Amino acid sequence: MPRPNIVFIMADDMGYGDFGRFGDGRSRTPSLDQLAAEGVCLSQHYSASCVCTPARAGLLTGRYPHRTGALEMRSIRGLDRLSLDEVTVADRFRAAGYRTGLVGKWHTGVYGDAYHPNRRGFDEFIGFRGGAMSYWQWRIERNGTFQDADGAYLTDLLTEEAVGFLQRHRRESFFLCLHYNAPHTPLDVPEAELAPFLEPGVITRGVSAVYAMVHVMDRGIGRVCQALRDLGLEDGTLVLFTSDNGPAMYGHGEECMARFNASMHGGKGNVYEGGIRVPMVLHWPNGNLVGGRTCDAFAHFTDWLPTLLAAAGTEPPSDPTLDGHNILPVLQGEAPAAEPRRFWQWNRYAPVPTCNAAMRDGDWKLVRPLIREAMWTSPEEMEMDRHFEMHPEAFVDILRTPSPPRELPPPPPPELYHLGDDPGETRNLADQHPDRTRRMLDELERWFEDANAGSPWPARPSGVP
Repeated sequence: MPRPNIVFIMADDMGYGDFGRFGDGRSRTPSLDQLAAEGVCLSQHYSASCVCTPARAGLLTGRYPHRTGALEMRSIRGLDRLSLDEVTVADRFRAAGYRTGLVGKWHTGVYGDAYHPNRRGFDEFIGFRGGAMSYWQWRIERNGTFQDADGAYLTDLLTEEAVGFLQRHRRESFFLCLHYNAPHTPLDVPEAELAPFLEPGVITRGVSAVYAMVHVMDRGIGRVCQALRDLGLEDGTLVLFTSDNGPAMYGHGEECMARFNASMHGGKGNVYEGGIRVPMVLHWPNGNLVGGRTCDAFAHFTDWLPTLLAAAGTEPPSDPTLDGHNILPVLQGEAPAAEPRRFWQWNRYAPVPTCNAAMRDGDWKLVRPLIREAMWTSPEEMEMDRHFEMHPEAFVDILRTPSPPRELPPPPPPELYHLGDDPGETRNLADQHPDRTRRMLDELERWFEDANAGSPWPARPSGVP
């Protein structure tokens, strides 16, 4: 079997309800709906985190983000930096003879040349290194050369750059990551695109903007798929679509983005299902993946590195140890083995094991609720990041002072849910199953110790600014 080209498309902060197929009728995504109808939908697919930097680290490395150093979005402190010891999926595909490209968002090492996408396995990088970017007043890079906004809407620009990559490398094996920033804030969208989604008094303008931004991105995805057909590459290309984490549901007044999310609890920033369970659609025709079906097997971001390498006929090395598993046989119809236990944890600055953590064991899920004091970040540091993300060439060094002090109260009691009976996480069963709760708490603690043992966080290689 010829090895496939791979196009991995990822949205930013897109939830299930923003997907036409799974929504409440307000969001319209005809291109994604067609991709899903012709491909394979995963119903139990999980990000590696409830926020973007660690989620992307897990996807890039096949390892839990705690092992990689990229735990946090505070780039000015280097907390988003993927350790230089990590080997990325792009490194592995380039070593296998693929042409590799990243179009769009990076955010696993904003500052410092050693952490640039071109130094982490991507032959071509066209996009931005930070966590957010204006859709109109953007500033992007082309392999280290900066380009200022020229009137194009950023989502459309990223689409055209992805199509250009396909055209340039149509006679080579390629691995392309198209990582849109839609529908992440700012809520910028052309007024003509917004108008069909406005429902005053029913949904906020913020929600309308999200749906419009997703619609523009969906049109771009259709453009990419059409380019594959026009170039005669569709049958030999594995296309994947997902989101980095669940939907951002915050904001106030008309800018509030709280919206339908397929009845899942929570959203971006917490480890309830709404924050970590994200859509995944795969399309690989010509008998490689039987389409038109839903796969209920459990899948996790860390699984994609070994799975994609297996699809390309390349075995991942055993060092460093991967946390992900090759699920290609399951995608092709084999019965899954016993579902692995999976873990999540995220907070600001140094990781706190009792805060915003979760474990899934079959249908059982343990949650350690977030501690608000551990989710605080310095407004001054946030503003510094906003400035330097637009002017990374002005970067001199990260902040090396101690993290801002904080006092943490005792953690809230753990929660236990049975997702098979209660997918919305509405009934806490911890008091009814104290033994199971204790066992899962112990296992979550052991995982945290193991995942952080030898972690480069917060240490950095000597001599690297």
